Amino acid sequence: MLPIDAAAHSSRWRRRHPVDKAVLGLGLTVLAISLPPWPGAALVLVTALAVLLGPAGVPARRLWRAYRVPLGFCVTGALPLLMQVGGPDGFLTAADGGPVRAGELLLRTSAASLGVLLFAFTTPMSDLLPRLVRAGVPAPVVDVALVTYRMSFLLLDSVRRVREAQAARLGHTTRAAAWRSLGGLGATAFVRAFDRAARLQSGLAGRGYDGTLRVLVPEARVSVPFTAASVALLAVLAALTLVLERPLS
Repeated sequence: MLPIDAAAHSSRWRRRHPVDKAVLGLGLTVLAISLPPWPGAALVLVTALAVLLGPAGVPARRLWRAYRVPLGFCVTGALPLLMQVGGPDGFLTAADGGPVRAGELLLRTSAASLGVLLFAFTTPMSDLLPRLVRAGVPAPVVDVALVTYRMSFLLLDSVRRVREAQAARLGHTTRAAAWRSLGGLGATAFVRAFDRAARLQSGLAGRGYDGTLRVLVPEARVSVPFTAASVALLAVLAALTLVLERPLS
């Protein structure tokens, strides 16, 4: 199981309805994208961090391990705005207003990523996907997502076991051995993925699969107070942004 999925299953908000957490987490993401970067995205970033580390109870180390990957993409996307190609001053020069635009983009994307992580760290996929059918998503699409979700963990487990076996046989002692082990790992994972898929298909057929996967969904109701508090928080952030808005300089 991935660390973020394990954290979602042990979250304080595990038993809350996904709609409650979607209003808050995805609402923060929408505000980060739609409000001015300063101070809107900055307020969203601070609020998302406070909720994640406070009421949601996400450990700081686990949050950082998950956040550093999207943060790296955010930084990578902002860096090109610092430079411009071509122009009278040379082929590659500093862009006018580049630091401001890079800072605004970094604020937007990093705050939006935290909003998505707030939803991911508190909502297991096993709770979310079956409910999508009730929301109008076609059942075959949800079934494919459920199977893909399950197969991804089986594939990751197979890769881990193969790597451990290779390491026990000194398969990573030299660079040449590491490349050979990597090739063998890819080939084994490819074969095992098809074997697992075939076994899964045979198992479903033997159980009378009719095109729909039926799973038990934990009982949960949308909390009106929680949703109202989330909407109020989003409204306060939007109002503060309009009051405190200043150009980033």
